[in-house]
Amino acid sequence: MDAQVTSITRANRRAPIARVITRRLTFMLPILVIVSMGVFALAALSPLDPLDAYLNGQSASLTPEQREQMRAHLGLDQPWWGTWWSWASGTLHGDFGQSLVYRQSVSQVFLERLPWTLLLGAAGVGVGVLASMVMGVAAALRPGSALDRGISMIATLLQALPPFVIGMGVIAVFAVTLHLSPTGGLTRPGEPITPGGVLSHLALPTIVLALSQMPWLILGLRQTLRDTLRDDAIAFARLRGIRRITVILHHLLPLALPPFIALVAMRLPELVAGSAIVEAVFAWPGLGSAIVQAAQRLDLALLATLTLATTALVLTSMLIADVLYVRLDPRVDGDV
Repeated sequence: MDAQVTSITRANRRAPIARVITRRLTFMLPILVIVSMGVFALAALSPLDPLDAYLNGQSASLTPEQREQMRAHLGLDQPWWGTWWSWASGTLHGDFGQSLVYRQSVSQVFLERLPWTLLLGAAGVGVGVLASMVMGVAAALRPGSALDRGISMIATLLQALPPFVIGMGVIAVFAVTLHLSPTGGLTRPGEPITPGGVLSHLALPTIVLALSQMPWLILGLRQTLRDTLRDDAIAFARLRGIRRITVILHHLLPLALPPFIALVAMRLPELVAGSAIVEAVFAWPGLGSAIVQAAQRLDLALLATLTLATTALVLTSMLIADVLYVRLDPRVDGDV
């Protein structure tokens, strides 16, 4: 009988999950097209000259004829919509163009740097979510205590600090003063890439990325848990004499988990932006630092590809979070 009820419940959840997936996928493609066009349109308004950036500031030494030839060779002589269409047409055939900054194909730049970005992002999110859950639960279960006030004060302080300020502070304390970790990069100069070396260089960027995401997660989970503590199911569990740890693990956290997942998904766009800043501060060889370089030197093919990839990553992550939210909370009907 229980198995039959479980099967019916799962079948009833498939329809709202399908609605969520259909709705999100319907809007995903138009958003990606608009974002890619926006990159080229905004770049056309920039006072920077991509040819000068390509030549490292030496374009003034060329004659006007040479500059025009170089622009035509690099495809910089077209209006922004023509440049966008050339790039978009190439992407349909798997050709994302050539990077003017790195002097290699955009695909190669992307594939070389993607693993390092995924490693830093996964480590930062993992540490941030786990630490936020511990601190949020601790603060919520002791409202008004010194622990609650201390955690809230720390979260509020971190919330007011930009990631680059946190990064500089962490470098000053742990790398420069205490000499506990390298200041940046993937390895020390001249050393080969080893797991131990990567982990030692990964520690500080992970801490900074986690700290930049924790304030909202801590305060959000703390408030959600406090609201959940007023739920009738929690009060009934307490009246039945169920142990406190059992109430927390089997009643309180399952009710508070879906809103927390939704909050994590809402922070993903800021995570992408924060990751770019952290990678730049620590000279981490990921996609974030490549985006900064591409934006500074108007490397349009690389900038558009990386912007599109990060947008797709955010949209996909939010889709997964919405599906999990509907799957975990039976009160949601898929209209999220």
